[in-house]
Amino acid sequence: MKIMIRKGSDGILSVYVPKKDLEEPITQMDKPTMWGGTVTLANGWQLALPEMPDDTRLPITVEAKRLTTGEEV
Repeated sequence: MKIMIRKGSDGILSVYVPKKDLEEPITQMDKPTMWGGTVTLANGWQLALPEMPDDTRLPITVEAKRLTTGEEV
């Protein structure tokens, strides 16, 4: 699924899923740079992100894979 990742002015990373009109903060990352790893959103979803350079600029739209459904919103 296509997602947009951005960093707010407060420094919090969030994910926007256009097809679901859903925006949730990232609450956990299994890698410090997040790229090529799994992130967990506040609603419980886990997403596998593609490999990208550590210095990739945000906001960015990427193709991610949803691993769990978490709480349905």
